[in-house]
Amino acid sequence: MRNCIAKIPFPNNEPIYSYEAGSKEKQLLKEAIAKIKSEQVEIPVIINGEEIKTGNTQEIVEPHNLSSTLGVFHKAGEKEINMAIEASIEASKKWREYDWIDRAAIFLKAAELLSGKYRYIMNAVTMLSLSKNVFQAEIDSACELIDFLRFNLYYMQKIYEEQPLHSPKGTWNIMQYRPLEGFVFAVPPFNFMSIAGNLPTAPAMMGNVVLWKPASSSVYAPYIFMKILKEAGLPEGVINFIPSKGSDAGKIIFSSEHFAGLHFTGSADTFHYMWKTIGENIPKYKAYPRIVGETGGKDYIFVHNSANRKKLITAIVRGAYEYQGQKCSAVSRVYVPKSVWTEIKDELLQEIKKIKIGSPEDFTNFMNAVIDKEAYGKITKYIDYAKEKSDAEIIIGGNYDDSKGLFVEPTVIVTENPHFKTMEEEIFGPVVTIYPYDDDKYEETLHLCDDTSPYGLTGAIFSEDRNATLTAMDILENSAGNFYINDKPTGAVVGQQPFGGSRASGTNDKAGSHLNLLRWVTPRAIKENFIAPESFEYPFMSEE
Repeated sequence: MRNCIAKIPFPNNEPIYSYEAGSKEKQLLKEAIAKIKSEQVEIPVIINGEEIKTGNTQEIVEPHNLSSTLGVFHKAGEKEINMAIEASIEASKKWREYDWIDRAAIFLKAAELLSGKYRYIMNAVTMLSLSKNVFQAEIDSACELIDFLRFNLYYMQKIYEEQPLHSPKGTWNIMQYRPLEGFVFAVPPFNFMSIAGNLPTAPAMMGNVVLWKPASSSVYAPYIFMKILKEAGLPEGVINFIPSKGSDAGKIIFSSEHFAGLHFTGSADTFHYMWKTIGENIPKYKAYPRIVGETGGKDYIFVHNSANRKKLITAIVRGAYEYQGQKCSAVSRVYVPKSVWTEIKDELLQEIKKIKIGSPEDFTNFMNAVIDKEAYGKITKYIDYAKEKSDAEIIIGGNYDDSKGLFVEPTVIVTENPHFKTMEEEIFGPVVTIYPYDDDKYEETLHLCDDTSPYGLTGAIFSEDRNATLTAMDILENSAGNFYINDKPTGAVVGQQPFGGSRASGTNDKAGSHLNLLRWVTPRAIKENFIAPESFEYPFMSEE
């Protein structure tokens, strides 16, 4: 679309459907669920638009019903990964020349397709394959992913508009924002389809080509999104879809001279390994790769004795147990004054007892299953550890059952040891640890909270005392990249709270903002001189 002046207006967040009883939306979603369950999908590797069935397959199992499979996906091997690298480099020759307006049109259409035609299928697949209730699926695989697409395009436009402030008479100064020289490797987690979709599309919007390796426990919904991108007109080879074993893919990709960037969300250990491997291969690359990662958290609620009790209880329950605590922002530790704990304990337990657990097909269930046996084993080990120790007590929950699905009860541990294992280590499950502190040790305990965890992702202060709130904001300044006042530390919204943390939580490049998109371009400053000098002498050189 050459010689066209276009402007993307500031977008609105996608409305969240409520799926109330008797609604058209609920009926359409149930029909989509029935359709997905009636089929057995076979998901291929997709390279340069070609669907490749390698024969090396893995089953897609419903976590809440281990006897029910939704189909299989094919894994890419060394041959396919090398093919994907070659295809991406070839595709980059044309893609990097696309006008930004033409790129924007593709992703805007993808947002519209997801908002309408594919909304119920995407939500149904997310519910069944990731064991998410309808609300968690709706805010993630529909609304947030749509928001990423629309808001990122607006931020892209703002970046291109950022030009030098001054061009003296006779010159013209220009800033060009070039795509990276090579391909970006996008490696998302299982838990959010919005992240899985944002990691490859954010670099692609800026003119880059991408190798996309979805998490092995979350391939179905990304595959649906690949179909959406194709229908939206994304050229072949711009994003290549390579489900594979992470270590196998990384070994090949990080050894390629064309590797230009990593867009990652996952565990700190995996990120450490990737960064180390990239560092060892630096001499091979044409340029220093961009490394963008979000790795997890040990997220907290800190309570002042002025806190509103009802709001606090709701924040703990929702923050700790929505999507079974499988959020990098989930509430995992709570620091609460002993006087407040005495007041809220019984009501908190009563609220937790109301939680129903089971299949997401039963819309009355608040919690569903954890993602896979590996996660189930890790979570239950922490619960068993707490059962065995004298300096901690499980006051509700603590039970688990994998006879049908991978179910873990919402669990509360109380400890007088601020360095108890479950106060310090990321669990990634429906387990929250309460540390009651002496009311007169507010500031001392704030420093304890700041120093306890290596992470720095999300945190919250509950306080109706502004001086106490300001004290917490000051002491906890570096403890959370996303900080909340009188709200749960989960649920960041694109365009409202750009997401990311520092310390051991990642590079804090703020997904859902221009800061992230800036990482996927390499600027070039251009000066054009219309009246270039024709002699090297300067005025000061003349004779007096």
